[in-house]
Amino acid sequence: MKLIDTHAHIYLEEFDGEVPQVLQNAKEVGIERIYLPNIDTGTIEAMFRLENDYPGYFYPMMGLHPTSVKEDYTDQLETIGKWLNERPFPAIGEIGIDLYWDDTYKNEQEKAFELQLNWAKEKGLPVVIHSRESFREIFDVVDRVNDERLYGIFHSFAGNADDAQHIIELGFKIGINGIVTFKNSTLDEVVAGIDLDHLVLETDSPFLAPVPRRGKRNESAYLKYIAGKIAEVKELSIEEVADRTTRNALKIFGS
Repeated sequence: MKLIDTHAHIYLEEFDGEVPQVLQNAKEVGIERIYLPNIDTGTIEAMFRLENDYPGYFYPMMGLHPTSVKEDYTDQLETIGKWLNERPFPAIGEIGIDLYWDDTYKNEQEKAFELQLNWAKEKGLPVVIHSRESFREIFDVVDRVNDERLYGIFHSFAGNADDAQHIIELGFKIGINGIVTFKNSTLDEVVAGIDLDHLVLETDSPFLAPVPRRGKRNESAYLKYIAGKIAEVKELSIEEVADRTTRNALKIFGS
């Protein structure tokens, strides 16, 4: 069984001193590569360190997370832009709009999001979109700038069937993580109605650990629980879920 974790923050301090074990655990369940979304200028060095220590396994993206959009967001974006011009990346991410924690910088988040979407189009790169409590705002921006050059993943999807259909019509994949295993979530019902060709798997480690590890620090090896839940919902083998979502991920990021 081959799996790809399309979204994990293994470079954060929650994994200090434990990366070798986390990596071994991931490989034991068939995870062949892990994509690392950036947060802001403060996480770049740690992300690159993982890439250098484990070449061909960790793949860093470059972008400015919406919760890091503050007074200095233009300075942050300047640094992000320089890195995008300096070396290759598989994607721009994670970017988007987050209105769950704070909407103080809503306008700035929208500006930063649109700018990074346009960078992606110019560079021919996919985007990884964060859309917590902000589907309407996200869709407004994406619909405005969308063309055949824009593609990628809506990460940590927790929307309804209409949201999923809008994402599919935009030509994006839908990132499914541990939320699909939560008893208080109806995401499993939404996933049941989405063709597997539109889905990719992620953990969002160290956050959102799936059942039966809910409440613990998440890690990439737990992707097996997410794949297992989707297999159960869709009445497919876990091997088929792994194979098809892996192919979907490679279509986005490249082989």
